[in-house]
Amino acid sequence: MEGARGMGKAVMVQGTGSNVGKSMLVAGLCRAYVRRGLSVRPFKPQNMSNNAAVTPEGGEIGRAQALQAAACGVSPSVHMNPVLLKPETETGSQVVVQGKVAFRAEARAYWRRKAELMAPVLDSFSRLRAEADLVIVEGAGSPAETNLRANDIANMGFARAADVPVLLVGDIDRGGVIAQLAGHAAVMKAGDRAQVVACAVNKFRGDVSLFDEGVAEIERHTGWPCLGVIPWFAEARRLPAEDALELAGGGDGPVKIAVPQLSRIANFDDLDPLAAEPGVEIVMVPPGAPLPGDAAAVILPGTKSTLGDLAFLRQQGWDVDLAGHVRRGGHVLGICGGFQMLGHHIDDPDGVDGRPGAAAGLGLLDVATVMAPEKRLGTTEGATPEGVPVRGYEIHMGRIKGPDTERPLFQLPGGSEGAVSPSGRIAGTHLHGLFSSGPFRAVWLAGLGVQSACAEHETIVDDVLDRVADHMEAHLDLDRLLALAR
Repeated sequence: MEGARGMGKAVMVQGTGSNVGKSMLVAGLCRAYVRRGLSVRPFKPQNMSNNAAVTPEGGEIGRAQALQAAACGVSPSVHMNPVLLKPETETGSQVVVQGKVAFRAEARAYWRRKAELMAPVLDSFSRLRAEADLVIVEGAGSPAETNLRANDIANMGFARAADVPVLLVGDIDRGGVIAQLAGHAAVMKAGDRAQVVACAVNKFRGDVSLFDEGVAEIERHTGWPCLGVIPWFAEARRLPAEDALELAGGGDGPVKIAVPQLSRIANFDDLDPLAAEPGVEIVMVPPGAPLPGDAAAVILPGTKSTLGDLAFLRQQGWDVDLAGHVRRGGHVLGICGGFQMLGHHIDDPDGVDGRPGAAAGLGLLDVATVMAPEKRLGTTEGATPEGVPVRGYEIHMGRIKGPDTERPLFQLPGGSEGAVSPSGRIAGTHLHGLFSSGPFRAVWLAGLGVQSACAEHETIVDDVLDRVADHMEAHLDLDRLLALAR
């Protein structure tokens, strides 16, 4: 393969629906081909997720593409995910283009504007091809959503515009995988169907050889060669989830940490390093359920709509549960939007974080938030006032002031950050990714009576990526897939 400008090859992984495992497969393929000596880059034309990552140049992309960049051994770039939709309401999203907020739109308005986004998508893709031997592209949802085909930039619209061959993946764990793949072949138009060069089956449980006849049926109905039946990979749960629908608790340790599952929960992979600790149980509390009374700590996570989720939190009665938790001596940590909720007041006069409005906060920290038009983005390193190192990233629009900020949680290059109550049991920060820092995680857990037993979280994730690559090598015909790339 050539690495010269414009000569990098590409292949696209599309799925028969959401949650078929595309993100994990792309991460595994990236690591596998890097281990074969290729320069590889991930690419997702359009993503919809509030689980965002910050790139070194100060832009936003989907967290899954940052993970895939790590699988490639390179820094994440805004060009790996040129269009990112961050839902703010049931029908409206903030639209991030090449790392920066471009506009906000309701679903129908966005559908009308999609065509104008193909240019930056193709520009970003071209940039990646110029620096890599191979670009592995991830689709979104399903290419058989023919009602959304016009102006598509996420699946076949992109694949055909850039002439990228497609591997279509079905999910056997859902059942009906033969119908999934055969149905796609039946409903897609001829040009789209011709763009598919092969298929695969993911999430098989049991003896793979028992599905040999099923593979033959798929090939007979579709005309696409099947490159493999990939067994269920349980360790995928240790990789950052992209979709809030995939969220689940983790661990079975004696110390319980409760996390209310907000309606616009964001950057929820902040919790992954805690879930990996053997002394901890992370309890994701669904709507309608109370916060557990025996929790040692409650973490209020990030959210894409602070005012909206503050109202949602109160609708669930979690404000009452949280007050009881504090009276019992429990600890509380708010991260980003969760930090803002802990204060006395939140004001968003211009609707920069959703709809315009203002509301009283939970009153657990003596601070107040005003939303600012400019989003603060960046990675950083710092330390606690006691000198415990920490690193993470900021991605927020709120500016917080108040007496409790005089007891900051961190000292960063730009100044003090966060706030701590006089008791020391309630704290907040805008810093995401803080628990990935082993020293800080150990100190915070020690305050709950837990001794940290895990290595740096990046090391754990990197080991899992190697095992995903091993899994791909064992169960997918990577030589044939590489030969089909163009």
